[in-house]
Amino acid sequence: MTHRDPPGIIAPHIPADAYRRADTTGAPVVIVVHHTDPTGRPLRHYLFPIAVAGAGVIGVFGLVATFIALLDFAVHTATVIAGAAGPIGIGGITLRLARGKHT
Repeated sequence: MTHRDPPGIIAPHIPADAYRRADTTGAPVVIVVHHTDPTGRPLRHYLFPIAVAGAGVIGVFGLVATFIALLDFAVHTATVIAGAAGPIGIGGITLRLARGKHT
């Protein structure tokens, strides 16, 4: 049967002779663990807000680009309709919507 350590943080291994000596004499066993806590916040605390802000910026950029494309389409459509309609006259007042090419 093989020995397996339980998952999680466990105490470091104590050599058998040190354990037996402490057990026979009753002396306490002192375990020194050299561990430094990370300073500051982990990167994932900063990454999520940056990702959300980046997605918002891309979304706003897409909305602006769509609005500009829609305005461009509307202007081209109005120009084509005005060019095809020619002059419009109501009650003796004539209004040219677009200039002719030879005028």
